[in-house]
Amino acid sequence: MPSFDVRMVVLSTDDLDESIRFYTETLGMPLKFRDGAHYAALDGGSVTLALATSVDHPAHGRVVPGIKTDDVDAAAKAIEENGGAIIKAPYDDAHERRAVVYDNQGNGLVFYSPLQR
Repeated sequence: MPSFDVRMVVLSTDDLDESIRFYTETLGMPLKFRDGAHYAALDGGSVTLALATSVDHPAHGRVVPGIKTDDVDAAAKAIEENGGAIIKAPYDDAHERRAVVYDNQGNGLVFYSPLQR
């Protein structure tokens, strides 16, 4: 069975600048990095708080946890075999392998694993 580590929570935003300002000024969360006008990561301690527009959000309008795993494909398959659904099948982006799924209650999840280069 793959290992799992909840490392991120992805929030939706339609105004990345305003959301960054809100979390950095209101809560004092440091900005870890920003990717253009569509994604930013804030330091939430042991969990990264990600802010994403519809360009990068896996299920815009929903709060989605990001779960680091050593086997994205097996995690997605287990979800599907146990009453959930694969929304975006496992794929590689520039930095990691990902899959977007719904659990058996319709909650969005993102499984990810850094790519081995």
